[in-house]
Amino acid sequence: MDRERADRQLRLITEVMDVAEAHGISVWLRGGWAMDFFLGEITRDHEDIDWFLWDSGAGALTDALPARGYEATGASPPEQQLDYVKDGLESSFTLLSRDAAGQAEVAGGPWAGTAWPEAMPGTTPGRLAGLTCPIVGPRGQIDIKRLTPQWVPGMPRRAKDAEDIARLEAALAAQDERGADERRSGVNHRGPGAE
Repeated sequence: MDRERADRQLRLITEVMDVAEAHGISVWLRGGWAMDFFLGEITRDHEDIDWFLWDSGAGALTDALPARGYEATGASPPEQQLDYVKDGLESSFTLLSRDAAGQAEVAGGPWAGTAWPEAMPGTTPGRLAGLTCPIVGPRGQIDIKRLTPQWVPGMPRRAKDAEDIARLEAALAAQDERGADERRSGVNHRGPGAE
């Protein structure tokens, strides 16, 4: 694993979180980094950093990132995804909108209006290397990895996606088992002041 590259990507993740907080923008990690933040460990090298972003925050993000040295690449339709590069590292922000019921859907491009999995965008932050970051929930990550070849005909199933699904499912099963053990033993880990 290229630890130097991972450290540089973690710095960019921190920087995007700082920008998002300063401008009131909601973002969530998706893809491999979301999995690693859920698991609490770096599992492999990552080609890029993938995010989700509500389309209502796209303008503020587009205004803020260039001041931090990010260059727009224009690799994707801007109503669908914003792509940037900084220090040779790529970051992409897939835009989400909401349907009438508040469900996350594809904001633009050829799949505009297509619903994302119900577990999106995620409610529990992930943690890694002392950082806390909003992530797509693990069940949403699994759904996305399973459904992408159907959504994008001709895209082959990738070995890394199968490995990621197996890791996420194993972690969820272990989490469920710990919860069951705690319920059986009557242990309450909700913390002080919990009702």
